[in-house]
Amino acid sequence: MTTTRWLSAAGLHELLGSDRLRSPAYQDLAERIRYLVVDGRLPVGTRLPSERELATALRLSRSTVTAAYARLGTAGYLRARQGAGNFVVVPPGRALGGLPGVGLTPEAGTLNLTFGAPAAPAGVAEAYAGAVEQLPGLLRSHGYSADGLPVLRERIAAWYTARGLPTAPAQVVVTSGALAALNVVAAALLGPGDRVLVEAPSYVNALEALRRRGARLLPYPLGPDGWDAPGFDATVRQTAPRAAYLVPEFQNPTGSWLAEELRPELAASLRRNRTVAVVDETLVETRLDGQPPRLPFAACLPDAVTLGSASKAFWGGLRVGWVRAPRELVRTLVENRATLDLGTAPLEQLVLAGLLEDPEPVLADQRRRLREQRDRLVRQLAERLPEWRCRVPGGGLSLWVELPSETSSRLAAAAEQQGLLLSAGPRSYPGVGGERRVRLPYAAAPEVLDDAVQRLARAWAAVQDERGSAATPPPLELSA
Repeated sequence: MTTTRWLSAAGLHELLGSDRLRSPAYQDLAERIRYLVVDGRLPVGTRLPSERELATALRLSRSTVTAAYARLGTAGYLRARQGAGNFVVVPPGRALGGLPGVGLTPEAGTLNLTFGAPAAPAGVAEAYAGAVEQLPGLLRSHGYSADGLPVLRERIAAWYTARGLPTAPAQVVVTSGALAALNVVAAALLGPGDRVLVEAPSYVNALEALRRRGARLLPYPLGPDGWDAPGFDATVRQTAPRAAYLVPEFQNPTGSWLAEELRPELAASLRRNRTVAVVDETLVETRLDGQPPRLPFAACLPDAVTLGSASKAFWGGLRVGWVRAPRELVRTLVENRATLDLGTAPLEQLVLAGLLEDPEPVLADQRRRLREQRDRLVRQLAERLPEWRCRVPGGGLSLWVELPSETSSRLAAAAEQQGLLLSAGPRSYPGVGGERRVRLPYAAAPEVLDDAVQRLARAWAAVQDERGSAATPPPLELSA
């Protein structure tokens, strides 16, 4: 069962971009809408605007829009319901990008690069074995812990304290991953229509979670070097957001790392405007080039709420995250968390507690593998796609690649034809932008990365061929 979303003509116009339609216009319009479906920006079940409304918004004839809708219906991407409108569907068996890490298991042979999640490093299996030995002691209890097991909260608190942010176990709430932590915080702090400042670009799943909470997203554009303190202060003053969602540790997707000297300045801006900082530190331990850790952002802003996770540093299958918050907010967080779930699995909490007892050997192995995979992907791209550009990030899990032209959505659609799922650049923006960018995670195994680059090269060649034959747009692939 799908959830119906209502998309206005102005909303679809914004998603389609400002590029002039190629001739014949109905074919190009149909292709652009299909790209949005393939990339997941038009979810299944979305009702598209009427032909008349869209024609007015795009300044086209109604017959052009009608022909485009008909073409999409024939290809299996649109279904008309008598008296109800036109709804997005997908042909049987078609794999889609969707939200990173979300959706059905891809078909055999399909590579999914819509999310970055490394395999478990050496040491995680041993931590599981140790946790199983401790489990009998928990089986006599009911197994629920809305705030988390005491031993895990103690070790998370000690980890923060060692990084220069004194923390008590009572300030920690354990959740089922960092995204669950964000949902708990959003439920506690935000109401429908509340303004939330977000970086542009930012983490796709976080943007969607905030949208579903009813937040009004306000973009703060990141420059080539990341954050600009005067620009950030001006944005906060002018928009007066209720909260700001920030990723200062190897920002997702750009890989930027907020300079330590800028952290007090950004914190002061938020404090002056009474904006709650929600700081995502999911990637903080993915320092790949031997950098020393930086002082946590919350050390400059005591009222900040910090999100953490074991997924990127250790293993996504752990599904353990947490919130580090001021004491006065913890009760509200726990109460709101109870409406979402009743606690995180105790076995996985014991596993993470064991890993945090002496994390450096496991982290060192994870960093080594990620560094090798990052460098391998950079080399492969330089050889096969030399016209693409990217800065090599000092950490994180992905490259933020700049394309020679505004073709990110077309590339994602072409890659899907090659059995490769990508997240096009616009997915990472709260508004418009990103058509010259694509996010390429390097968390997969080396042989998978090699295969992915070969498919990317074929997809890019198809995009270039398509652009070179603009007078004759390629036909939509028809469903079987």
